[in-house]
Amino acid sequence: MARGEWRVQLHHKWNSICSYKKITLLVCFFNIVVALYSLRSLYASLYIYSGSVARKIVVYRPDQIRKMEESDQIRKTYKPVELMKLVKEFEGEFSRENVVVELPRQLKKEIIDEVLQRLGSMNGSSKSMSHSQRMAKEREAIENWRKEKLEELKLADARGTSNSTIPHEEAGMLVRALQSDWAVLSEEIGLWIPTVVANEEHNDKPEGAEELGEEVLPGRPLPPECNAELHTDYDGTAVQWGLNHHKDSAADCCQACLNQAKRAKEGEKKCNIWVYCPSEFGCHSPDVYQHKYQECWLKYAEKPKLNFKDRYPEWYRNLRPSAPGIVQWASGVVSA
Repeated sequence: MARGEWRVQLHHKWNSICSYKKITLLVCFFNIVVALYSLRSLYASLYIYSGSVARKIVVYRPDQIRKMEESDQIRKTYKPVELMKLVKEFEGEFSRENVVVELPRQLKKEIIDEVLQRLGSMNGSSKSMSHSQRMAKEREAIENWRKEKLEELKLADARGTSNSTIPHEEAGMLVRALQSDWAVLSEEIGLWIPTVVANEEHNDKPEGAEELGEEVLPGRPLPPECNAELHTDYDGTAVQWGLNHHKDSAADCCQACLNQAKRAKEGEKKCNIWVYCPSEFGCHSPDVYQHKYQECWLKYAEKPKLNFKDRYPEWYRNLRPSAPGIVQWASGVVSA
């Protein structure tokens, strides 16, 4: 009995010591101690860092400060102020020159009329000229008009008088357009004259050899109804494109034309023109395609017309400098 009472008393005593409130207080006390220790460590590290930074601050002596002030004064004294002003002025002028003058519509119309009148005055004398000579004359006439117009406007501005056709306020704009923006103005008014291209031909053939002498197309002989013509390109509506239609010889190309005409149904166009590329280096054409060796074009035309014969003309070669001198195609109009 006494032992049981002792156990009960011991249990109550332990519960009184280890109550919930006491445990909570102990945990809070422990957390406060840890927090204080952490704050102390952080403060100590900040103090050490600030002390190291403070020790790195450079303190200049009075003579050093005086020398730095003298150096700054010398730099300001020798600063290229005038040069900087000139550079700014040049930049301003350059930016103003880059601004394209926009002329009034009526003024542009007057310029076009004067240019056309100048070009029309030389039509009679240019009929007997070649294409390149005529282009050079037209270019020279327009340049002379530009110089004369520019001189006229400058002279009127110097005298303080107004041009008879151009108001005084627009004369300055036109002077600038003719002087510095002439290329832009020419494009705006639709004035374009192609430059002259000098084509040089290198004659690497033996002396005495004819350029367009007797030539024989490779492959089997062509029948008479093919009417083969060397260095010839006929126009017409394609009934069979040649880009993916290749034949071993001109005779085979002509035969393909004859066969297509026989097989054509009612209402379909029948081939009556064949055009063949016998050159291993390909054949030239004014279109965008690259025409290769053995291309065979089948065409139809009610009245066959030539595109080119023997040689490409000078005016065409001026427009297309890469064009060869001699027509490379072989073609023919088949007999009915």
